[in-house]
Amino acid sequence: MKKGKHKIKKKGTLGRKIIRTIFVLIFIISIIVIAVYIYKSNKEKQDNENILEQIKIDTEQITEEKTERVLQVEELKKENEEIIGWLEIAGTNINYPVCQAKDNDYYLTHNYKKEKASTGSIFLDKDFDLINGSSNYLIYGHRNKQGLMFEDLIKYRNKNFYEEHPTIKFTTTTSEDTYEIISVFESRVYYKSEQNVFRYYYFVNAETEQEYNNFVEESKKASIYDTGKTANYGEQLLTLSTCEYSQENGRFVIVAKKIK
Repeated sequence: MKKGKHKIKKKGTLGRKIIRTIFVLIFIISIIVIAVYIYKSNKEKQDNENILEQIKIDTEQITEEKTERVLQVEELKKENEEIIGWLEIAGTNINYPVCQAKDNDYYLTHNYKKEKASTGSIFLDKDFDLINGSSNYLIYGHRNKQGLMFEDLIKYRNKNFYEEHPTIKFTTTTSEDTYEIISVFESRVYYKSEQNVFRYYYFVNAETEQEYNNFVEESKKASIYDTGKTANYGEQLLTLSTCEYSQENGRFVIVAKKIK
């Protein structure tokens, strides 16, 4: 009997050792995963900081049309031809190159250098016609806990923040332009079966004046607060879109118009 009890006790001890070993391995793996995540996050943050400071341009080329920012976009385009502009909002972390691919998926997982990155890039909708122009620059971007990409857009929920930051600057290889915010709203990606809903993400180019006016009207109607601003047919629009987590497939959207 004593011998049997000893064997049972020995098996119990062995089982506890195996369980402890498994817990230790899980702990070590968790630490490694967290360390890798922090490393990648910090690297992506560094990669997205001070990009413009790394670009050398000939200041003698600066003119009223060819501003410093336009020249910087031209230089970036030499590194990646899919870089089509630069987006910035003063007083925020939004200060990034804008890319455009043949689809709307690639830059969800790649940075402006075409390297894999969880933060992705700020990118222009694939359907915007850069050669002939379209009514609306529809630009997408992720949110990020470190405040990268379009995280700061969410601050526009607060009307006071909007009043302190009412404009957006968007620069291409041809011009540096300022856009005035006319609407701030929350939306979502709707199911195909849903009727009579405002699918803002379908609007890139207006085929008619009525289509343009409908988009402006719907975006104003959906706005969280009244900006007191609107847009008239023919004025270039800029729409920024990011995720909004209070609902399934939620989106947070800002619509602005170019001002002279």
